[in-house]
Amino acid sequence: MTRFLRGAALAAAVLLVAGCSGGTDDGKAGGETSASSLASQKLGWGRCKATSEGPAPGDDWQCATMKVPLDYAKPHGETIGLALIRSEATGDESERLGSLLFNFGGPGGSGVSGMPSYAGLTGELHKRYDLVSWDPRGVAESQGVRCRSDKEIQAAESVDATPDDAGEETAFFEDAADFGAGCEKAAGKLVAHVSTADTARDMDLMRQVLGDDKMHYFGISYGTELGGVYAHLFPKNVGRLVLDAVVDPTADTVGHAKNQTLGFQRALDNYLKSTGQDPEEGTQKIANLLERIDAEPLSTTSGRELTQSLATTGIVLPLYSEQSWPALTSALDAAEDGDGTELLSLADGYNERDASGRYGTTTHSQRVISCLDQKQRPTSDETKKLLPEFREISPVFGEFLGWDTAGWCHDWPVAGQTDSPEVSAPGAEPVLVVGNTGDPATPYEGAQKMAEELGEDVGVVLTWKGEGHGAYGSGSSCVDSTVNAYLLDGTVPDDGKVCA
Repeated sequence: MTRFLRGAALAAAVLLVAGCSGGTDDGKAGGETSASSLASQKLGWGRCKATSEGPAPGDDWQCATMKVPLDYAKPHGETIGLALIRSEATGDESERLGSLLFNFGGPGGSGVSGMPSYAGLTGELHKRYDLVSWDPRGVAESQGVRCRSDKEIQAAESVDATPDDAGEETAFFEDAADFGAGCEKAAGKLVAHVSTADTARDMDLMRQVLGDDKMHYFGISYGTELGGVYAHLFPKNVGRLVLDAVVDPTADTVGHAKNQTLGFQRALDNYLKSTGQDPEEGTQKIANLLERIDAEPLSTTSGRELTQSLATTGIVLPLYSEQSWPALTSALDAAEDGDGTELLSLADGYNERDASGRYGTTTHSQRVISCLDQKQRPTSDETKKLLPEFREISPVFGEFLGWDTAGWCHDWPVAGQTDSPEVSAPGAEPVLVVGNTGDPATPYEGAQKMAEELGEDVGVVLTWKGEGHGAYGSGSSCVDSTVNAYLLDGTVPDDGKVCA
């Protein structure tokens, strides 16, 4: 079982591999994070080393570790280390604007490994900003969590994520509970201190340590939720914030699942139209294929079987990028002929499984963070009542994501904190909210909801009529120039500007 990741950079990375909540502040809203004693720490920037997420970047990049409180309710107590990466501004020092902090989504995405590859899209920004990112608490090099061994992960792939009978349902929930127990064992007391609000406070401490008066930030996908929570907690510290591929901050667990069901079906419809197929007929054809695979998994050249759950994941991955649609066509054609190899390869890319059978831990961190954030815990009976609505939204993705609402945080070791994140930021400087009408993982409606929740004169919407997850750097000169003008010159576009 897996929840679809929300992160443009993450999606791009796994395509290459495959060949293809906030809360209330502790009385410091609008000011400084309460860990003021750590604000004066000096970072020991040095050459970056290879990490569990990838090789060491080039000499233009430096890495360091920043200390933050484990528990912000005890700011002078135990600390943990966060892994940071930066590349200093390449232009004239007199024109430097400070640091531009990036979060690439997930939650659970590594900024330390993602920043160097994303930097190629930020040439103009890099001239005047130090590009900075980090592994949030509980992620990768910042005490990242591994809840299962590789063998256990592969064994769990046989669990049906859309159970059809009592036996499959029992196995589904037992697997979910076992995963949560593994996370608790691996994370220990950290499992209660990896919320989005915790990370937003880390960001404000990072701002101070980096020497910036204001927070300049670029958040993608889940990074938009993180940016919204930061703006709520520290509105007076908001500088220039860009939120791209925007999560709907008003949605609870079920709402997010419905949003993603709608978004991926919308992307699938657009894909089918591009291949000359009727979306309704093409969708039903794929749904029928998945039903056949559920009854009898497909063989692959690796000897592993392609299950229905893996097949669904394999279909999801190429929908993140229009450039990957041909790979989806090839994989679906092969599956119709009885060969699951290509869909399995796509699923492995999404699941960060390499050729040696080792899996990445992004989804582990994602689950630990999101289950601490989200209070809603639908039961089996509640989910079954919701399934017809999910199927109506999408015959392909609906049941998969519907069941996920019950299994994702089932029997989780700590309670969730909020139904939905608080992002209202009265008094903050304008925040640029970028929505893509064809976004599969974070549907366009989320951008409108985010701008409304940020508040009047704060949220400013920029719309791109495009495909894929995220708009900046996706081929629209209109989007790129508008975002650059905002970040470099402070030019705020008209609210509602549309880039075709």
